[in-house]
Amino acid sequence: MSSPTNQRPGLDLAIRDVDVHFASAGEGVHVLDRLSLDAPGGSFTVVIGPNGCGKSTLLRLVAGLLAPSAGTVLVGGEPPRPGDGRVGLAFQQPRLVPWRSTLDNVALPLELAGIPARDRRAAAMEALDRVGLSSAAELRPRELSGGMAQRAGLARALIGDPPVLLLDEPFSALDALTRETFDAELQALWLDRPRTVILVTHSVSEAVALAGQVVVMSPRPGRVAEVVDVDLPRPRPAELMTLPSAAGFAVRVRDALAAGHATELRSWTDPVDAA
Repeated sequence: MSSPTNQRPGLDLAIRDVDVHFASAGEGVHVLDRLSLDAPGGSFTVVIGPNGCGKSTLLRLVAGLLAPSAGTVLVGGEPPRPGDGRVGLAFQQPRLVPWRSTLDNVALPLELAGIPARDRRAAAMEALDRVGLSSAAELRPRELSGGMAQRAGLARALIGDPPVLLLDEPFSALDALTRETFDAELQALWLDRPRTVILVTHSVSEAVALAGQVVVMSPRPGRVAEVVDVDLPRPRPAELMTLPSAAGFAVRVRDALAAGHATELRSWTDPVDAA
């Protein structure tokens, strides 16, 4: 599928020498250290790294929910501003309001922005249709399966057709087969409308299946350890990922991860050096 010619192909993201410090007892927490990253408009970037390396913090910076302690973050050449409609964010947990219908949960960002009810409900229905969930519009969260709830969270992030989409491990709680299906559907959505996407994951196979570039982060304080450009044709069906070319990119990502975390990623069967 190709992108409609009347739609923007996403916005450029530019992150320059970003530091993030969180105050706490003692010396505080240094989360990101001189991190720099470019994501051209319409690109699909996957960020991978160990727990606590600042992946979610990076998304919060791009969404404008957090200001860097130092450095700059630009979305389309401007600092990000929460609620300006340029950035959509989907969390690991859908965080649906239990007493609202699926439709009204998806419409919530537009409601908070003061959009009239008729307009926001129409936009929410369009977003639900985009993720294959229009039949569940009037259901409450307790009536949704885990996969349906994740679709609702993604629809909420897509409402308003933001040119930048941030995904913080949105499919990690799903079983392997469902997750593979969601990855394929996400790729199809992006091919139909190549907005700028940043996806956080812990899965090397998911990273290679989806990314144009895989950003491997170091342990805290997080830095960009390596950027692996994934030069594979799209779409990328499951059978493509079994080919040697795909396996080679997965090896490069795993090697980059292991270089920074040799001890924790060492196989249980590897010999242990004598003390």
